[in-house]
Amino acid sequence: MQIDFISDVACPWCAVGLHSLEKALAEVGSELDVTLRFQPFELNPTMAAEGDDTVAYLGRKYGISAAQIRQNQAAIRERGAAVGFTFGERNRVWNTFNAHRLLHWAGLEGRQRELKLALLQAYHGEGRNPGDAGVLTDLAGQVGLDVARAREILASDEFAAEVREAERHWADAGIQSVPAVVIDGRHLIQGAQPPEVFAQALRQVAAQG
Repeated sequence: MQIDFISDVACPWCAVGLHSLEKALAEVGSELDVTLRFQPFELNPTMAAEGDDTVAYLGRKYGISAAQIRQNQAAIRERGAAVGFTFGERNRVWNTFNAHRLLHWAGLEGRQRELKLALLQAYHGEGRNPGDAGVLTDLAGQVGLDVARAREILASDEFAAEVREAERHWADAGIQSVPAVVIDGRHLIQGAQPPEVFAQALRQVAAQG
């Protein structure tokens, strides 16, 4: 079974959704042979390198008040805690394209899952900038990737075309919000579902052959 997890590092619900999926996979892991791949999606593709204040940006983007944003963040923290992810302060929103380029490379090196989890923890748990070259090379080293090679990639436009192509592919497939989980290229599960929902869906798809 192939699972494509389409998401953005900047998406808090993607952190919840991935940890929920991980719990489901731990439950059904002995029943299924699963390959998990991470696919790029940018919530803020035009974001400048310096980023933006989280509350101000979300307020402009979605037309909601600071109080509504805080209420949403509290709900996200609660859902995260339920699946074992602790949210910290995220005072700024950042551009994530370089993170997606590094994730593409990490997939070629067999370290994509590890880097994805490290990126989510760095941003949503610690408030670090997932677009910063120093942060990215540090995380690459933490998960066993070659730091010099990571630095080389980030200093160039390597894998930019591959990331853009993947983004177009999933957009053309109808993915307009994340997280989105696509099983075997044809079964879509939208949103950060609870672990039991993911587990049930995985079993149903496997039963269909």
